[in-house]
Amino acid sequence: MKDQSLTRAKSPLARFVISNAVPILFIVLLIFAIPLSGFSTDYLINEIITRLGRNSFLVISLLIPVMAGMGLNFGIVLGAMAGQIGLIFMLDWGVVGIPGILLAMLIGTPIAILLGLLAGTILNRAKGREMVTSMILGFFINGIYQLTILYGMGSLIPITSNKILLPRGYGVRNALDLISVRKVLDNMWSINIGNISIPLGVFSIIIGLCIFVYWFTKTKLGQDMRAVGQDMQVAATAGINVDRTRTLSIIISTVLACFGQIIFLQNIGTINTYNSHDQVGTFAIAALLIGGASVVKATIPNVFIGITLFHLTFIVAPRAGKELLGQAQIGEFFRVFVSYGIIAISLALYAWRRQVEKETERRQAKAAIKAAIEDKAEG
Repeated sequence: MKDQSLTRAKSPLARFVISNAVPILFIVLLIFAIPLSGFSTDYLINEIITRLGRNSFLVISLLIPVMAGMGLNFGIVLGAMAGQIGLIFMLDWGVVGIPGILLAMLIGTPIAILLGLLAGTILNRAKGREMVTSMILGFFINGIYQLTILYGMGSLIPITSNKILLPRGYGVRNALDLISVRKVLDNMWSINIGNISIPLGVFSIIIGLCIFVYWFTKTKLGQDMRAVGQDMQVAATAGINVDRTRTLSIIISTVLACFGQIIFLQNIGTINTYNSHDQVGTFAIAALLIGGASVVKATIPNVFIGITLFHLTFIVAPRAGKELLGQAQIGEFFRVFVSYGIIAISLALYAWRRQVEKETERRQAKAAIKAAIEDKAEG
């Protein structure tokens, strides 16, 4: 559905600028901030490659719910929690290396499916308010996760490793060392070009996911999701089970987020047990929006453009703030503004565009009725 304001733009250039205002703004900011930061080109390229490998899987997990018309899925935090539970059991059982990563994914998958099913069922009862509902649902499930990790593990749920449990004998420690799986996917297959290291193993997995998403859009289920995203009433009339299709999109997104969080944490090398998942949804959604995506349309190029611009801003903002104003904290404040501000602005723009579209539709309907009455009178 095209925004009427875009179709009325005077030239292709104007339409392009309006459609890509957010990425253009960040490119302009970075043009000034990168020289101020003083970082070398090799350092910035290495950092961006690392962060693309670390974050891409999580951001791609947002695409399928957007295609199904459910907006930006803040509920990917549920998948992140499932992945962390898988890593905790992996550490307790002492499985290391790639088998450990596969075990964590195997344990996390059924948990992610159950959480995705719960989320999809609830979101089907909140049609039109999926984003805020998924955000609140994330807070609710986080409370259950915290309760389970803090009191259930070691008492009701068998955990035997003293390196994991608190000294009292139950509850998981605040931070867990993932040295047994740290960067195993990154180091599985990598090459060095000068001072730049490229983890081809991780990027192969990400490319595989991109191919899967592209293939999925061509399947019957993918086409059903597109139809539901465009118009639920028309899709239902065509015989598509709308609620089931929407729920499946959330389940797939949650499972992908589970895998993405495991990939993210193996790169970091530690789990902050109680808050590693906190900002997963916010940062992933902010990156996707900065890449030029919207609530109703998101593509794979948006993912990689967004991660590059978002994390370049994260890297250079503190140093640029220090050089410009003498305070690195300015850059930290800018990070918070970027993360939450861009989401707020995008949602406000989406609401405004929908209002414009409704007003246009009402005017067209009135004009059609008036023309029909005039034709009838003349006849």
